[in-house]
Amino acid sequence: MISIRTASLKDQSAWDDYLDKHQDAPPYCSFAWRKAVEQAYGHKAHYLIAEDHEKICGVLPLFVFHIPFFGNTLVSLPYCDAGGVYGDSEEVCRRLIETAYSKVEKGKAGKLEIRSPNILETLEESSKWSVSVNTGKVRMLLQLPSNSEELWSSFKSKLRSQVRKAEKNGLVFRWANERDIPAFYEVFNRNMHALGSPVHSRSWIEAVFTSYEDNARIGLVFKDEQPAGCGLILCTKNMVSIPWASTLREFNRLSPNMLLYWNFLKFAADSGRDVFDFGRSTPGEGTYRFKKQWGAEPHALYWYVLSTAPVGCASSGHGNKRVILENVWRRLPVSVVNVLGPLVRKYISL
Repeated sequence: MISIRTASLKDQSAWDDYLDKHQDAPPYCSFAWRKAVEQAYGHKAHYLIAEDHEKICGVLPLFVFHIPFFGNTLVSLPYCDAGGVYGDSEEVCRRLIETAYSKVEKGKAGKLEIRSPNILETLEESSKWSVSVNTGKVRMLLQLPSNSEELWSSFKSKLRSQVRKAEKNGLVFRWANERDIPAFYEVFNRNMHALGSPVHSRSWIEAVFTSYEDNARIGLVFKDEQPAGCGLILCTKNMVSIPWASTLREFNRLSPNMLLYWNFLKFAADSGRDVFDFGRSTPGEGTYRFKKQWGAEPHALYWYVLSTAPVGCASSGHGNKRVILENVWRRLPVSVVNVLGPLVRKYISL
């Protein structure tokens, strides 16, 4: 008999152990993501556990994502590429989605969003829900060999020379700790401004880093004593994902990004992980080509939206409005975006 309940903090260990059995589950589904979101941004978690005779047989991590004046959306998961539902069977997944969707039907949320790394057959085949799906983005995944020596040998000579170029240019990589978060944030903040995107708050980076404990690592690339690049990786038993990486444009000719990613990949291979997740990209764009050169292959993302009202196919494009907003944001003074960015970013679920 399958029963569904809301997870509590005491379920963290059992939750994470269950997800370790699903090799495609990203680190964002770990219980630590719940802690970080609640601590930094205050969105309420609604993590669902399916049990069969008190044994976990499925999970669905969710947040009630509240935007003032726009109401609530149930999201799995905000601020990342993939959340999703994981279960021992399609029946378990269906029951978890039904339980989540009941909040929409009762008017407690306007819609349910599930950012899945896999096709959800329950949604593809059912006529019960009004469903749209966006498949415009892909997740770039690299299957890792057993050690970094094999990985290095698999790279083309041009790629290896780019990594060596960074070292010859005097760049140095080192692992960071909590005391280095200000250096990380300096690079991250400046890069987001240059891209025309509101930046996450520093308290968010701190919450993620501390919540994941040994499963989070920060890497920094320096030119002399100046931080030139930064990145943060999150780990499960099977996978390493990189949600954020940034470099300063004035150093890009020295290839800090190549040194940064090589050290993350080296760690992933030598620590026994099976997959390195480079994150989402749009096929054909610059970030897609950058990840592809390391050997990463595209895997479709399935971002489902369930609503009580009929919905059309979700658009995969950014649209002109986003381009205009990015250009406006770039032109704002740094002092302004430093204050406004984190306030705005809290309400952007991407």
